[in-house]
Amino acid sequence: MCGICGYAFADNRPSNRAILERMNTALLHRGPDSDGFFQSPGIGLAMRRLAIIDLSTGDQPISNEDGSLCIVFNGEIFNFPDLHEKLVAGGHTFKTRSDTECILHLYEDYGDDCVQHLNGQFAFALWDIPRQRLLLSRDRLGEKPLYYSQVGDCLYFSSELPSLLLGLPFRPELDLSAIDLYLSLQYIPDPLTAYQGVCKLLAAHSLIWQNGHIEFKHYWKLDYAPKWMQPLPELEESLREKLRQAVRIRMLSDVPLGAHLSGGIDSSIIVALMAEMSPHPVETFSVGFEEQSFSELPYARAVADRYSTHHHEFILSYTDIPASLQKLALHFGEPFADSSALPLYLLSKITRPHVTVALNGDGGDDIFAGYLRYGLDPWADAYLRLPGLLTKKLVPALAHLFPDRSVSPVGTSALNGLHRLEQLTQIAPHASILRWGSFFSPDQRRDLWRPEFWLESQAHNAEEWLVAHYETLPGGSRLDRTLHSDLETYLPGDLLVKSDRMSMAASLEGRSPFLDHQLVEWVARLPEDHKLHGRQGKRLLKQAFASFLPENVLQHTKQGFSIPLGAWFRGPIASWSRSLLLEGERKLHTLFKPGSIGRLLNEHQSGRIDHGKRIWALVMLSLWMEG
Repeated sequence: MCGICGYAFADNRPSNRAILERMNTALLHRGPDSDGFFQSPGIGLAMRRLAIIDLSTGDQPISNEDGSLCIVFNGEIFNFPDLHEKLVAGGHTFKTRSDTECILHLYEDYGDDCVQHLNGQFAFALWDIPRQRLLLSRDRLGEKPLYYSQVGDCLYFSSELPSLLLGLPFRPELDLSAIDLYLSLQYIPDPLTAYQGVCKLLAAHSLIWQNGHIEFKHYWKLDYAPKWMQPLPELEESLREKLRQAVRIRMLSDVPLGAHLSGGIDSSIIVALMAEMSPHPVETFSVGFEEQSFSELPYARAVADRYSTHHHEFILSYTDIPASLQKLALHFGEPFADSSALPLYLLSKITRPHVTVALNGDGGDDIFAGYLRYGLDPWADAYLRLPGLLTKKLVPALAHLFPDRSVSPVGTSALNGLHRLEQLTQIAPHASILRWGSFFSPDQRRDLWRPEFWLESQAHNAEEWLVAHYETLPGGSRLDRTLHSDLETYLPGDLLVKSDRMSMAASLEGRSPFLDHQLVEWVARLPEDHKLHGRQGKRLLKQAFASFLPENVLQHTKQGFSIPLGAWFRGPIASWSRSLLLEGERKLHTLFKPGSIGRLLNEHQSGRIDHGKRIWALVMLSLWMEG
């Protein structure tokens, strides 16, 4: 696992070492073990290495036999032992035992289609010297990041946004439409960033740069049909074997390895399979909260006890927030408001002294329809078919009578769902995550923006963005199309950004067996009833692994990695957040009306409505702008 960066100039000007070193130094946390540089007229490549595989000879950049190709690589190729064997049989000569060198030889044989042969999480830059051609590629699901910007006939790229900005000849302008998308979604969706002219390479895409021109290739797309028709016992056995294989290849490591154990079903299954294959007790790590309704530590302990893991846990307190959030804003490099990033960051920090690699349960909900909203969507559709009197008057009246003062985690409170009904008529049915998870409604966003910026901020629309992805899977069922939309938007834009940045901030490599692309392809073709049965998600997964899990874990309602924002912003960090958002001349005030922010804080403090997630979003935005 590493960080990579570099640039390519169409006019073959001399490479600038100072720029490379500046960009690469900003990636130190991603690769504290070594660095490497390649420079030639018109090209500069650099990397920071976190050594996981081939500790002695795996330093980068790496060239092929005749020196005509050079690569810098971030990630892991989990099928590289098989690739190595086949490439050697085909006549290729290796000078390392690394997965990185396999990519060079695959490129010699298959050109840009080399990515089709890779099973892993990766982003790489490959310079073809005779053709003066740069190939940038990103893995199928978007586990590893890659940012780029073209300035004239120059291309700059990096694993992280702060590093990229250090290489550009000037500071780009803010993209206000991206900021508005952030207010709706809690993240800025790919390929946009917070800056004009700076982009994220889309998952499952390659970028080819040659002679100052860019070409994109979309090299992988998920198919949801035809559906598997085997009997249930056969499907259960197939799932167990495919997930075993995904875990097995992700346990390949030359450094200590463990697992993040949340206490939920997905990470518990991963730990169970790791314990099955490991000759030693698995190192497991968990985080909990003083507020017991948010803490899943009892469930994590049940799994740790059952599989006799070497278990570590810590309690996250509100006192950890002020000192940590500025660091989070720095690592994301743009506004990012998924609050579970905080516990993941602190969990990664306590994990790293013990292991260098941690497996996790990321992706289980996304491929098996585990989120509550998948089961709620049909109910919402039925609600919209009710007579107008009920939808326009009755439900808002009930919501007014029962304001959402709940401190329950999002997704487990019936009142949360009741309040969401008010905005169903404002949002397209196919923008599922916006129905149930939007932070600021259209009216709230309009009230927040200064009038002179409102029109500029509306160049993109979150609802249209999500619907467009939904509609790129024609002919699929409602559930398949929603899952498809989420895999192209929410997964790479939010969950995997959080997972990568927060683990790499601690120089820790995260691995996600549920996101093995071969497993994802197989699960996509499961009949809908094997994923979502009524309002119960992950049906086949739970059935296939029921005997692997303690009963309390199997029966536990999905809780997620949420934190008690509402209570904290009314109590221990209320004055800190108010000061950050309102006091003095804040950069936030150049875009948003302080009066609107103040009203939101006052409503929250009064207990009339829970604005905890919205306040968090504004706090993260303010910290980023001030940084």
